[in-house]
Amino acid sequence: MRVDKWLWFVRVFKTRTLATEYCRKGRVTRNGIEVKPSQDINVGDTLKVRKPPVTYTFRVKDLPKNRLGAKLVESYMENLTPPEELQKLDPSFMAFNIHRERGTGRPTKKERREIDELFDSGFGGFDWDSFEPDADDESNE
Repeated sequence: MRVDKWLWFVRVFKTRTLATEYCRKGRVTRNGIEVKPSQDINVGDTLKVRKPPVTYTFRVKDLPKNRLGAKLVESYMENLTPPEELQKLDPSFMAFNIHRERGTGRPTKKERREIDELFDSGFGGFDWDSFEPDADDESNE
């Protein structure tokens, strides 16, 4: 069976065109070697699919005859993706990776709103609204 068909059949990609595109870009490997969309896969092959920010790893258990329902996918593939990779999808993990490359300029309005929303949502676990300065702090003013 073709690699792009299998990836679409087991619902790794929403469309076969998208599966083909990822293969052509070199984001799909079979047993450590980049594959073309038309290359055949066999039972027992290990596929790695880079869908940034995560690299998924799957083992081919069987070759389906047509596209599967979501409940049947587990009988045709084994998900070997490490938990560290799946953690990259967690929004709380993403919140701590705010990094802007040097020279990219000021944040856009959308980025600024997202940053403000992050800090307004109790970032750091400190509630600034309930903060009252100590009596010692007031006497120093």
